[in-house]
Amino acid sequence: MKLDHYYAPEELVKALEKFVHRYNNERYHESLNNLTPADVYYGRGDLILKERARLKRVSLHNRRMEYQRFKMAKKSENEKNSLVLN
Repeated sequence: MKLDHYYAPEELVKALEKFVHRYNNERYHESLNNLTPADVYYGRGDLILKERARLKRVSLHNRRMEYQRFKMAKKSENEKNSLVLN
């Protein structure tokens, strides 16, 4: 929270409400497995962590497949070049 000057109590209350909302609902906490406190409190944490794990598996699979396609394309290109040279 910034150390601003608040000239009316309402301004301070509004700034504190904004800070608390962001801290509890938008800011990920490393100590909570990068979940928000609201996610943990309302029981959404397990579902979110399972979805993250699923997305990670899919992403790693896609990367492996892309790498394999790249290797196969490079291999066939090298074979083609060696045939031309012979």
